[in-house]
Amino acid sequence: MRVLCLGHAAYDITLPINGYPLENKKIRLEDSRVECGGGPSATAACLLSKWNVPTSFSGVVGNDIYGKKIQQEFLKFGVDTKYLEMREDCKTTASFIIANKETGTRTILTDRDKNLEFSKIKNIADDYDYILVDGDEEELASKLLKEKKCISMIDAGRCNSKTIELSHLVDYVVCSNDFARDYTKMDLDYNNIDTIKKVYDKLDQDFKGQVIITLEKHGSFTKLNNEYHLIPSLKVKAIDSTGAGDIYHGALFYFLIKGKNLLEAMQLANYTSAISVTRIGGRNSIPELNEVLKYAK
Repeated sequence: MRVLCLGHAAYDITLPINGYPLENKKIRLEDSRVECGGGPSATAACLLSKWNVPTSFSGVVGNDIYGKKIQQEFLKFGVDTKYLEMREDCKTTASFIIANKETGTRTILTDRDKNLEFSKIKNIADDYDYILVDGDEEELASKLLKEKKCISMIDAGRCNSKTIELSHLVDYVVCSNDFARDYTKMDLDYNNIDTIKKVYDKLDQDFKGQVIITLEKHGSFTKLNNEYHLIPSLKVKAIDSTGAGDIYHGALFYFLIKGKNLLEAMQLANYTSAISVTRIGGRNSIPELNEVLKYAK
């Protein structure tokens, strides 16, 4: 049982504040900044490895201080970095995150080198049982999804041509509510279940895989055996939602790999992401597996 997570890796610097900063003001932080790696597939890889699933990550970073910190963090989690490319001529993607502790929301400013893409890694020779992609590194991801015989999932966060193309190739299309709205061009109102059903039906019609829509604090939504299912999340006091979606995808994949049915896996993934938003930082907030399992009792 081996997993490959392929896609985006970044270095996150999170600034926790109370409220949202006013323009043209100087603000001194009451809490220290939090630094750790980020990125959808990269964070999912760390969760899976932390929960003792043999996992590899493939993506591109610069051979600079942030890239080396990301590599060391992967190794700390036990993630195999054989297919991590560190380019001498590019900068590692850096994200600067304002975490509003009062609302639990975050604003992300990302600095990405336009030339940051694979230059040496054109194929992955190893075989994997499961592949998770996030829309980045689309050329290699598409090649692997077409060639490898494995269970596949996409973390469809942003609605762009690359993510849409990959969503046609996977077994599980797990998309954000933003992707769902942008792709279908329909309203999705958390307080009106009929709007969620209509959005879901359009996605279900267009993609061959099992569709799941994440609804932030409202949980996640799917259709199984001709029945719609809204799986609620935990009620928690959120202070930072950074990485919650990435953690959800990693946890969902984990529980599916471990043989849970889809609805059970979604419920446990909801618990996992809910716990994560009670902590500052993305990857730093990955909970222990035992923390999640206690809610299942």
